[in-house]
Amino acid sequence: MARDFSLKNTRNIGIMAHVDAGKTTTTERILYYTGKIHKIGETHEGASQMDWMEQEQDRGITITSAATTA
Repeated sequence: MARDFSLKNTRNIGIMAHVDAGKTTTTERILYYTGKIHKIGETHEGASQMDWMEQEQDRGITITSAATTA
């Protein structure tokens, strides 16, 4: 089912930085404050939305690139 919405208010944002710079933390906050998630997940707790792989959750780091919609 296609969504019908105006592109006038659509923004595409890319987040790029060095290792341990806070990319996943920033993404979690964006998702939370736009109402897409109801709890901010912490990377070091293995609870972030973007770190979905078991190895990422166990190690507390992001291994793969990911895309999301807010």
